[in-house]
Amino acid sequence: MKKSATYLLCVLLVELAGFAVGMLTAEGTRLYADSIVKPPLSPPGIVFPIAWTLLYALMAIGLARMLLSPAPHGAAVVLFFVQLALNLAWCFIFFGAQRFDLALAELLLMAAAVVAMTIQFARVDRTAAWLQLPYLVWLCFATYLNIGVLVLN
Repeated sequence: MKKSATYLLCVLLVELAGFAVGMLTAEGTRLYADSIVKPPLSPPGIVFPIAWTLLYALMAIGLARMLLSPAPHGAAVVLFFVQLALNLAWCFIFFGAQRFDLALAELLLMAAAVVAMTIQFARVDRTAAWLQLPYLVWLCFATYLNIGVLVLN
């Protein structure tokens, strides 16, 4: 497979997964937007799909770099899919079930998986690891928001 096809396929698959979960949790997201008390610094709703589209693209580019690397990268790829599964599951827990306590616990587990993934990425390709920095920053902000929602509701 050509390099460009690997990048394209990774980005499309990760973005599609995020889009599908967004569609499946749309009603819970609307309920959240309309009825949940949000903490200070909560951005307007439009920020989230924009941010996640960019973050999923960066995550996918990192994955493509792993897949294209001649260096051993199995652990990095496994951790990528572990953190992606946790990422997607969080939406169902937070928006679908409105279980903000469980969502917070799951978010902390996800953050640990992303840190582990980023460390594995760095062992293979430092650029792939650096591409995960915005994701890690966003997860810190998401943790603040999740704690705020939990406390206020």
